[in-house]
Amino acid sequence: MTVIYAKTALLPEGWAQDVAVTLHAGRIAEVRVGVAADQQLACLLPAVANLHSHTFQRAMAGMTEYRSAGQDSFWTWRSLMYRFLDRLTPQDVQAIAAMVMVEMAEAGYGAMAEFHYLHHGVNGARYDNLAEMSLQIAAAAAETGLGLTHLPVLYERGGCDGRALAAGQLRFGNSPDQFAKLWQATQAALRDLPGDTVLGVAPHSLRAASAEGIALAANLDPEAPVHIHVAEQIAEVEEVLAATGARPVQGLLDQQAVSERWCLIHATQMLPSETEALARSGAIAGLCPITEANLGDGIFDGARFLAAGGRFGVGSDSNVQISLNAELRLLEYSQRLGLRARAVLAREGQSVGRVLYQGAALGGAQAAGRAAGAIKVGLWADLMALDCSGPDLAASSGDMILDTFVFAAGEGVVAEVWSAGRHIVTKGRHLAREAVRARYAQTVARLRAAL
Repeated sequence: MTVIYAKTALLPEGWAQDVAVTLHAGRIAEVRVGVAADQQLACLLPAVANLHSHTFQRAMAGMTEYRSAGQDSFWTWRSLMYRFLDRLTPQDVQAIAAMVMVEMAEAGYGAMAEFHYLHHGVNGARYDNLAEMSLQIAAAAAETGLGLTHLPVLYERGGCDGRALAAGQLRFGNSPDQFAKLWQATQAALRDLPGDTVLGVAPHSLRAASAEGIALAANLDPEAPVHIHVAEQIAEVEEVLAATGARPVQGLLDQQAVSERWCLIHATQMLPSETEALARSGAIAGLCPITEANLGDGIFDGARFLAAGGRFGVGSDSNVQISLNAELRLLEYSQRLGLRARAVLAREGQSVGRVLYQGAALGGAQAAGRAAGAIKVGLWADLMALDCSGPDLAASSGDMILDTFVFAAGEGVVAEVWSAGRHIVTKGRHLAREAVRARYAQTVARLRAAL
């Protein structure tokens, strides 16, 4: 057993002082309050699960900030991504994924959900093992110790009109029947990972997956998480509306049994009625504010969604920047810019930082299908401790700690991270950082030189 002592900790019922948390077999076995110790962490929090990541895109960061002919957009960014895909080998994918996982842990994330659509070789050539690329993600998780929810993606077509896949999309493509075989192979690819590992499923979007395919994927395991991109771009909404007669979010809610095990990624283009309907469904809104800003997606209707009882989490998506507090900060700031108001997401008795952090911890765990998200007996020990030695955090208490972390602290204030009890970050550094970083540096240098 391991016992962690903290001067202050955020428990489900609120802030507590002099807290002792006992870990056993990766879970929280006991929480005691009023237990002082000579060696205490300053502040202990539940760690957040990063609910949406495409790890391979980390190696593209900084490569797409040029204007092409006409107005640059998500769609021109996607074209470069497809060219980049042609260079990626399985070994590259493992090296990049490990770097992403190290950076996530150092940012304070205790687990991640990988929205994994890079299945095949160049031009769609099948590997001998259908789950070859998932094996690389699993190897990176084993090396770094970060908890993994793996979400193989069903990608059937190039658009709602059923057009064939082309260019980089060929590496994603599967028919529903082929996808079922790939998903079964992925079960074997993950079997040597720790017991907190989760296998879910991700029909890519209403553009890329048919209603029948989405239903098949969602029923491969009736209890597993289901993630889907939805309503990210205006052009996407228009295409789905023209093809089906319904906007994406409302159409998905009408067609599928959307429930608490679903996570709708982005949903930045919704009518008020869709926002409220999504909240009522119990599904998680998977928000990626940094990537959504980088790609010009739009602003999620956060105030309306929370007022309707909606649940949310955050992810780093394209991994152009991996920063937990920056994702939370931009989520609130985008609301302020859109509404020309302050403290938009605060609730009675809870500051903005508290609402953002606790909401993301609970929502991220739900989206990841992970029994975590709070410092509570029986849950996985996904924990994060802040370094409060700086003057701002040292002078803060209660919700002000989280407000300072989100809005005022820079990078480097995450001191310790546990993922299902595995102590993977200590004194701000991941235990595997140096080896992972050296391998990643070699990989990204070669990839960029080839473009």
